[in-house]
Amino acid sequence: MTYTINRMISDAGIDEVDARTREALADHGFGVLTEIDVKATMKKKLDVEMPAYRILGACNPKMAFQAIGIEPRVGAMLPCNVILRELDNGVEVSAIDPVASMQAIENSELTSVAGDVRDMLAKAVDAI
Repeated sequence: MTYTINRMISDAGIDEVDARTREALADHGFGVLTEIDVKATMKKKLDVEMPAYRILGACNPKMAFQAIGIEPRVGAMLPCNVILRELDNGVEVSAIDPVASMQAIENSELTSVAGDVRDMLAKAVDAI
């Protein structure tokens, strides 16, 4: 099973891919609730250099509300993380596969919602 939805973008830098990712997520009903600049954090905490690496916590409020209604503890697995990481040949965008992350909870109704979210995230990543 694949645990992430991936796309390599070789025609833009990290800042442009970040903006394009946020726009694609918004166009598909997601907002960015959290953001972590891992590169800046590692520099500050460990004084090490690394390529750009950002984690965006994306959430579709309607789907999150539906999932929480099915299984209140699912909040421990929210929001859906989308990472942007700088590589030699471009910027890779990876989104967690919600179906894979929900395997810890045995609930077919929740798995169905996660499948819908996966489809929405895949469309957003394709649109970047």
